Amino acid sequence: MAKELYSTLGVARGASAADIKKAYRKLAKANHPDTHAGDAAALARFKDVSAAYTILSDDEARGRYDRGEIDADGQPKAPPGYGSGFPGGGFSSGGGGAPGGGTRFDFGSDPSDLFSELFGRGGGAPFGQDPRMRAAPAKGSDVAYRLAVPFEEAAILKAQRISLQNGRTLDLKLPPGFESGRQVRMGGQGEPGLGGAGDALVTLDLAAHRFMRRDGDDIRLDLPVRLGEAVLGAKVRVPTPDGPVMLGVPTGTTSGRTLRLRGRGFTRIDGTRGDLLARVVVDLPEDDAELRAFAERWTGDALRNPRSALGVD
Repeated sequence: MAKELYSTLGVARGASAADIKKAYRKLAKANHPDTHAGDAAALARFKDVSAAYTILSDDEARGRYDRGEIDADGQPKAPPGYGSGFPGGGFSSGGGGAPGGGTRFDFGSDPSDLFSELFGRGGGAPFGQDPRMRAAPAKGSDVAYRLAVPFEEAAILKAQRISLQNGRTLDLKLPPGFESGRQVRMGGQGEPGLGGAGDALVTLDLAAHRFMRRDGDDIRLDLPVRLGEAVLGAKVRVPTPDGPVMLGVPTGTTSGRTLRLRGRGFTRIDGTRGDLLARVVVDLPEDDAELRAFAERWTGDALRNPRSALGVD
């Protein structure tokens, strides 16, 4: 019995494009070779539903199939009354014809091959071209995705595990020189087609971070330190995309001073890393009586004007 594409996908002839796509995804996932290794029946079902979807998901091909112009394999059908005078055979009528005295056509070969040779459809050659040359079957459609990559993982190019609509889960390698809006192509991970599957096109986005921000290939953050650490100097832990590291705060460090951790920024195209720039912010307690008493006794500070560079007294 000839294949019927709508029955293969389990949908009605008038099914919408969305219903056809939904049915295909369900059947393709249920019979995918990745989850049915060695199961010949499942592989055959997967090929059948993929071939059916290739035709029914294309408006032009679906219309030709519905009108009976092509068969379930996408090959042209010979039109009724296709008669004599064409290569590959002729016809006879009367007693030697079809039962009941009708006309009997004898093409002498596959009618779809003859139709392709004459009209150049379904992969056959147009007039004037070598009939042995056939167009390659069309590949499936590409599928677009968008992926928000965590800030620290984008900086160190940590591979991202993603789930595709074809049911596969893969690790996506991030490219050096990571930028939001960059597109990564995963070959053969799109919609299936008679000429092979299309590709998955993944557009990358950089997710915002709670306290880190990107500045070219560098990373900036505000680093709170205690008054004693700023005055006396200290070793403090600083967060980086690679994990916390120790940073030396020099003696007498004032708020606004920027300290640099080399090689802790984003990965450049050449594989080197930018830096992490930590701006020191001296953090004072809101209402500390001891600190207040110290400031009142500290007469040396009253002789200094830190705003003189701004032109004000």
